[in-house]
Amino acid sequence: MSIADWPESERPREKLLRHGASSLNDSELLAIFLRTGVKGTNAVDLSRQLLQEFGSLSALLGAPLPQFKTRPGLGEAKYAQLMACAELAKRALSEDMRLGDLLTSPAQVKDYLRLSIGRRDVETFVVIFLTAQNRLIEVEEVFHGTLTETRVYPREIVRRALQRNAAAVMVAHNHPSGVCEPSSADRVLTDMLKRALDLVDIRLLDHFVVTGGQTKSFAERGWL
Repeated sequence: MSIADWPESERPREKLLRHGASSLNDSELLAIFLRTGVKGTNAVDLSRQLLQEFGSLSALLGAPLPQFKTRPGLGEAKYAQLMACAELAKRALSEDMRLGDLLTSPAQVKDYLRLSIGRRDVETFVVIFLTAQNRLIEVEEVFHGTLTETRVYPREIVRRALQRNAAAVMVAHNHPSGVCEPSSADRVLTDMLKRALDLVDIRLLDHFVVTGGQTKSFAERGWL
């Protein structure tokens, strides 16, 4: 059945306008983005199928173009629109992060990290430089590695923190494997980095391990 034949209160666009975007589920929001379905499948049903096939909304947002295009009704134009939506969300989160104390808004930091590096297919190490009031100075991707590892040099992070006159840092890296649990190597690196930063009176506030669907915090586990 076409969405136009649905009761008006159940149509995604009308529902959003009446009750707000938060009242819609993932498939309804995606249907508004897609606008149209394909032959025999309306936009909401197509959205449900896509979310089931990709596994999650974050997986769909992180899909490479060749994988995205294998589905009928999806092409380069829709891929470009979807990537633009994801980038807008990331930039909006970045703007919000600049306005407040990041220690009081860890969920915001986690969302930003999931959007920015969670779906990368190589390890990426990110440093978030902060003022003494825990305000954002800059987010920088400082190291990139292979599928399974990246080489992180504490002295390089210390040097960059001093250049920015940072009073504190948070660090993060992704696990391309999709397994979000910190490894023993992650813990060793964190200890090394904390000791190096302590020597120049810069606080290491957290280390996040990130995948497309999860973010694990060292600070929340009491490891810092």
